[in-house]
Amino acid sequence: MIDGKGRTIDYMRISITDRCNLRCRYCMPKDIQRMAPEEILTYEEIEEVCRQAAALGISKLKVTGGEPLIRKGCVSLMGKLKQIPGICQVTLTTNGILLEQSIEELCSAGVDGINISLDTLDRETFRRITGADKLGQVLDGIKASVCHGVNTKINVVLQEGVNAGEWDGLLAMSQEWPVDVRFIEMMPIGGGEECRGISNQYLLKMIMDKYGRLARDAEGHGNGPAVYYRLPGFLGSIGFISAVHEKFCTACNRIRMTADGEIKPCLCYGGGGSVKRALREGDKMEVRRILGQAIKGKPEGHCFERKQDMTEARKMVQIGG
Repeated sequence: MIDGKGRTIDYMRISITDRCNLRCRYCMPKDIQRMAPEEILTYEEIEEVCRQAAALGISKLKVTGGEPLIRKGCVSLMGKLKQIPGICQVTLTTNGILLEQSIEELCSAGVDGINISLDTLDRETFRRITGADKLGQVLDGIKASVCHGVNTKINVVLQEGVNAGEWDGLLAMSQEWPVDVRFIEMMPIGGGEECRGISNQYLLKMIMDKYGRLARDAEGHGNGPAVYYRLPGFLGSIGFISAVHEKFCTACNRIRMTADGEIKPCLCYGGGGSVKRALREGDKMEVRRILGQAIKGKPEGHCFERKQDMTEARKMVQIGG
């Protein structure tokens, strides 16, 4: 479907829970208010939304959270989403803790790719960022994903005074394994506005200072806005998602749905419309209308540079990463 600015919207990120087994400060602050269980969409309701989205031209789905793998039946849902006519790709974003034990089931369900969040290779820094001593489980999950031949990406968020100096070690994971390591700028949403992120422009300069000029990788690596580069001898690529310093809204192809059914055309703004009532009244055409209206009304761009114009009050874990 074409939005009001002429962009083709064919990608939808679906949060299935606001629960997580980690407590990363920029995603889940201490004062977070959790959704009541009855407010969260059932899997049958999520499937119906995706069927209606597919009818509008959505062909690629990303299942997110919170941490999606802590919700029982997540993998089975992904298998069902893959069977919806018009859906050609279903991928997962996870913190990796439960990934090793889930990987065989995920592969059987037909997962097309897995993104794993990892901000540090230091055990104590990991505990400081996430509130848990689980680095070993995440690394085991990454290895399991790679060993099973899954298209694997590692998402890194750097923070001043926390893990800013770890970019080189994390980048080197794409030398050892065929994974893409992607550096994502800290977005000023929820707890993120209290953290000091690292500009990808600055990071790219540091990488070139060490490795020399990087070769732009024109190969398609996914559905998002990442810009990729390759280094000689590296098995994977290096990606940069620079939402703050290199605005890519003109090429944005996505909408989001929160775990309680709110449709979000843009991270910055609230009020995108909710499909929950229509779902629970059995009105499929109203679900489709709400989705279409949200796509048509998608804003021209975010306003991270003008925080006073942001109308989204939810934290990142409540929106879906």
